[in-house]
Amino acid sequence: MIRQFKKNDLPAVMQIWIDTNIKAHDFIPKEYWESNYEIVKEILPDAEIYVHEDDTAGFIDGFIGLTDNYIAGIFVKEDKQSKGIGKQLLNYVKNIKPNISLSVYQKNTKAVRFYKREQFQIVSENVDDITNEKEFIMEWNK
Repeated sequence: MIRQFKKNDLPAVMQIWIDTNIKAHDFIPKEYWESNYEIVKEILPDAEIYVHEDDTAGFIDGFIGLTDNYIAGIFVKEDKQSKGIGKQLLNYVKNIKPNISLSVYQKNTKAVRFYKREQFQIVSENVDDITNEKEFIMEWNK
C-alpha cells in the first residue's frame, strides 16, 4: 500500500534513508550521510513524501520524497529491493505529476539503470558541489 507520510513515520523513514544512502553511495564517506542526518530529519516532514507500507506486516519498507516535480530520492530497505517497490512508488508519482526531474550520481549505476528503464532521459550532467561527484540530471514527461 502506498500512502502519504505521517509524522509518526519519521523514525522508520529516517532509518531507511541512512541505511540505503550509505549502501548505495559507497563512493561517498558514510560520515557525509551521518552528518546530514539531523538536517534531513528536520526538513523531511515538510517535503511531499509517500511511503510504501507492507500490507500484511504494516511496516514501512520504502518511500519517495519530492519537492514539487523533483524527486529528492526513492529509498527502499535493502532486503526489499528488486521486488518492485521502487517502481510502485515511482508509478504512483507518475500518476499525479505530468513531469518529473531528478539528479542521480553517475557511480550509482543501479539507480541510473532503474531510471532509464522507467523512461527517464538524461538531459545534462553536472558535478555535485558538496561531494564533488558527477551526476546525471534526468527527466520524465507524461
